[in-house]
Formats: sequence, C-alpha cells, structure tokens
Amino acid sequence: MKKASILLAEDDPNLGQLLKNYLIAREYGTTLVTDGAQAMHVFRKEKFQLCLLDVMMPELDGFTVAKEIRAIDPHIPVIFLTAKNLKEDVIEGFKSGADDYLTKPFSMEELLYRIEAIMRRSSGKQSEPRAAFYTIGKYTFDVTKQILMYNDQPRKLTTKESELLELLCRHNNEVLERNFALKSIWIDDNYFNARSMDVYITKLRKYLSKDENVEILNIHGKGYKLLC
Repeated sequence: MKKASILLAEDDPNLGQLLKNYLIAREYGTTLVTDGAQAMHVFRKEKFQLCLLDVMMPELDGFTVAKEIRAIDPHIPVIFLTAKNLKEDVIEGFKSGADDYLTKPFSMEELLYRIEAIMRRSSGKQSEPRAAFYTIGKYTFDVTKQILMYNDQPRKLTTKESELLELLCRHNNEVLERNFALKSIWIDDNYFNARSMDVYITKLRKYLSKDENVEILNIHGKGYKLLC
C-alpha cells in the first residue's frame, strides 16, 4: 500500500527518473512530469498529497507552479528542488508557498527524511487537546477549518499559517520560543526553516493588521509574542 501520492516536476529526465524510481521503491506513488505546464495539467486531474518541484523548468517555473497549486489547494505540502542557493531565492521559494527547500546535489536519504517529516506534520497528529476557536481581538480563528474571520470576511489559511497562528494563540500574551515553534512545525530548526518561519510571521502580521490592538512582537533572542 502506497504511503502517499507525489507529483514530481523535474526537467532533467535522468534525475527525474532516478527520483521517481527511488520514491516508488519507498512506497510513494509518484507521477513524473518535465515542465511546469505539465505539472499544472496533471495536478488539476489527479489527487496528490505532496509536490516536489524543480525551480528552473520550461513553460512555467517552480515558483509560479507553486503559487498556482496553492490557489487550488492551500494545504498541500510543496518542496522545491533547485540548484539555486542564494538567500533571496530561498525566501522567494517560501513566499511561493514552499514547505521545504533542497539544494542540488542532495542525497536521496535527505529527500526521504524531508518528505517523511512533512507528511508527519500534515497528518495533523497532536499530543494535547486543541481549542476549536480562538478570539484574536476583532478576529475569530477557526482552527479546524483553518479560517481567519474579520467582520464576516473569511481568509483561508495554509496549513503552516494555521499551525503557526495556533501556536501563537496557545501562548497568547506569552513568549513563543523560536526553537520550540520551529521544531513543532518544521521539525528541524535549521537556517532555511528559520527563514521560512520569518516569512510566515510576516504573513500573519499582514492578515491581522486590520485590528491595531493586535500585534505579533519580536522578542529578541527568544521568539515571538501575540498581543491582543
């Protein structure tokens, strides 16, 4: 029985086939395409639990594909596979909706570790009871549906946005330690995941900006504090 269905978009046919064979051997159903347009065509027709996207692809690049995928399904995990390793590219990747970022060359074992870590997060397993709703100033946050409501105007959150906002709410008016948040949501507190969390904090600040009494503070050397 396969563990999950993966959409693999990689324009290098040799690497793509190698990755596909490896993932199938590890019991992941894997569909391989070689450009961004094909990736979108297949994504609209089939159901996947995770996307592996090369950044530099013909037709549509990986960043564009990720944004279009997020518009269709804001919850599906996305991992970028790329030769780019500039900080600006990493940040752009996370802004496009990435859950993780692997720079070529990488080991198959590292890829498998990243996939398994993300699938564990996506399973939604919790070790403690969760509140169904939170009131954040003039906002209402529906945890289960991942919806942030303001004046009857709903905003659908991605899984990571929802997980991070829920952690902040659970530590409302207290310091949410940075490393605790990273390990709770991203599993690994490495540099790229830390930059990813910074991007998501910026997004949440923007979403909550309509209520001037709501703030997400940076607590230097410690983490973040949600005030409302």
